[in-house]
Amino acid sequence: MTAPLIDLDTARAAFAALHDQAARQGIELRQPPPEPTTCCGRGCNGCVWEGFYAAANYWRDEALLILEE
Repeated sequence: MTAPLIDLDTARAAFAALHDQAARQGIELRQPPPEPTTCCGRGCNGCVWEGFYAAANYWRDEALLILEE
């Protein structure tokens, strides 16, 4: 679960799995970052998807820390 989140399917699966695990432990996690809606599809440097994946990895790492406690 610590591999970098670099595609949408993997990110969505990680979000769902961690929310499920948290629910089983009676823990409420904050919502994961929203998926971008403004990508132009031209592969821009600093694409909104780069920011999303950075935020998704941060969210996943934070969730894992919370669930370890």
